Amino acid sequence: MNIKLDENLPTRLGPALAGLGHEVRTVPEEGLSGRDDRAVWLAAQTESRFLITQDMDFSDRRRFAPGTHHGILLVRLRQPGRQALFDRIRGLFESENIERWRRCFAVATDRKLRVRSPR
Repeated sequence: MNIKLDENLPTRLGPALAGLGHEVRTVPEEGLSGRDDRAVWLAAQTESRFLITQDMDFSDRRRFAPGTHHGILLVRLRQPGRQALFDRIRGLFESENIERWRRCFAVATDRKLRVRSPR
């Protein structure tokens, strides 16, 4: 899967997900750090990338309805330290069938994963 990691995630996730066979680009390495969410969103969509973020600006399922984009994973941990984020996201990518998340809106918490598919 082609993935874009937002700047609010640990940079070492890139190599970890690449090691699982994904093609990963990060917001910082593309010079998008500090840019508004629209620029990050446009880059992800233009490149057909699945966006992984903690940014609540991407939480509106009506605005980011499943099937209208290449996919979003919104990560919402109670204590989102770098290690907790790394472990949760890597764990999901190791245990779930991520390919089924294309064009979906997914939310991962400490204990749950909700994936909304296109209708």
